[in-house]
Amino acid sequence: MMTSAPKPLPAPSEPFPDIEEIRLDRDRRHLHLAFAGGPEADPAQHPSLGVPALRAALSTPAVRTALSAPTLRAACRCAACVADRARGTFSADFAGVTLTHVAPFGAHGLNLSFSDGHARGVYPFAYLAALAAEAAGPDLPEVKP
Repeated sequence: MMTSAPKPLPAPSEPFPDIEEIRLDRDRRHLHLAFAGGPEADPAQHPSLGVPALRAALSTPAVRTALSAPTLRAACRCAACVADRARGTFSADFAGVTLTHVAPFGAHGLNLSFSDGHARGVYPFAYLAALAAEAAGPDLPEVKP
């Protein structure tokens, strides 16, 4: 299955919610995250994040989410995955893939390794927050400035 080009990442200078918890479940199929929100993360001042659900998520006291391993693997933005997308050879069918390793990548992200051998994915916390908001869909109301 081919996928469309992924959405752009938030600019590195954009503030992102503080991460309060990172937990991998026992079966390694979901990464559980808790993001802090609040007035210091006012999304109305950062419209380039572009996801209405993220606007709502950042205005709440805390947001808890679980992202599946297949979703995270399909969202990888490493050079090899980006090149495969550009060539039209990227397959987003990662059913059955699990997370094998989760490690900090500096102070602003995670390096994730998967059971299919892929271990080059770096996921900034801002990107994880956007993926979580996108996964939440229209359930969260948009916050108006």
